[in-house]
Amino acid sequence: MNWLLERILSRLVRKGKLSVTDAGGKVHIFGDGNGEPVHVVIHSKAAERAIAIDPTLAVPERYMDGEIDIKEGDILAFLQIIYENMEEADTPLFLLRLGEALRHPFRRLQQWNTTARSKRNVHRHYDLSEELYRLFLDEDMQYSCAYFETPDVSLEEAQRAKKQHIMAKLALNAGQKVLDIGCGWGGLGLDIARQFDANVLGVTLSEEQHRVANLRARDQKLTGKARFEIVDYRSLKGPFDRIVSVGMFEHVGINHYRTFFDQSARLLADDGVMLLHTIGRSAPPAATNAFIRKHIFPGGYIPALSEMMPAIERSGLIVTDIEILRLHYAETLKHWQARFQKNRAKAVAIYDERFARMWEFYLAGSEASFRWQEMVVFQVQLTKKRETLPVTRTYIGETEKLLADPAGKKPGRFRQAAE
Repeated sequence: MNWLLERILSRLVRKGKLSVTDAGGKVHIFGDGNGEPVHVVIHSKAAERAIAIDPTLAVPERYMDGEIDIKEGDILAFLQIIYENMEEADTPLFLLRLGEALRHPFRRLQQWNTTARSKRNVHRHYDLSEELYRLFLDEDMQYSCAYFETPDVSLEEAQRAKKQHIMAKLALNAGQKVLDIGCGWGGLGLDIARQFDANVLGVTLSEEQHRVANLRARDQKLTGKARFEIVDYRSLKGPFDRIVSVGMFEHVGINHYRTFFDQSARLLADDGVMLLHTIGRSAPPAATNAFIRKHIFPGGYIPALSEMMPAIERSGLIVTDIEILRLHYAETLKHWQARFQKNRAKAVAIYDERFARMWEFYLAGSEASFRWQEMVVFQVQLTKKRETLPVTRTYIGETEKLLADPAGKKPGRFRQAAE
């Protein structure tokens, strides 16, 4: 085994049982032997060298290329051993983080998301086959963190609860104009249009999402209430009574936070409400994970709250509520991975084996980051006036109950619940 890689692993892995078969066929055992065993096989000396130099990028890339296999356990179990040991590491932690530290000064260049570049970035991920996403998402194609009120609910139930939670925080009334920035395949916008008789504009830069969302609006006979367009948020004109953005802010880029919130303030009516739902980090600012930036979300960045707040404050928007969703995304990703594995052969048929290995590492790595690292989800509620919303949060739970009751889905009742 490469001497540097062996030194890193021997110093890092003090707990658990990690076995590594090197390129020469020799088995090395690290840890105290407790817990579920994980056995990794490295097939080439080149892979050993790459992992020692830049593990954050090399481990997933070499797994994609078939130069690494998990003989016992799985990717998630392997990452659990690494991340749990990193909490107590000193020198190995420095070595593992070195690559990300070197990338940190370049993060603004990597996130220079002009209109044209943003569209190219979106195309890379969201214009993949609709069939691929249907292999692992829920029936409504919600591609963001679900809301698990209890751990035993289904993914479909948890995604419905997420939408209800967001709609309740928007304090919607019948007939309002609603903007959905980054509308995905249209599920949330269609629910808002149907349940509140609202006029919804959903915008996306994805050709596939635009196509699917409009087909769904037609099939649900909601084309008069919900329309979906390919538009960059920076070119929109308001005002809108309500603005919602779920899972889009991660693609804005730190250079453009001021633009995003200034534009949101311009688009929002004086008595309007905005709800921003985004992945965030509970730790200080950092660089985007190298594998995620290169292969999954080019131009993407997960913000710390400290990076968002200055832009919000300068925009004139008022923060009226912040909720931190912890572990909800880990559970969401657990469901996605299980469904993906069940349909893995279909994913290989749509693309190829390398793509399937990339995607399963992406799902497992993301789950690990929400379970054992600093990833969380922020829900930030914003207004222009202090008196726009009730002074207690009671209305949120009351509206959620009404939304969950099929017999009570009448816009007038929601209006009373929000007053």
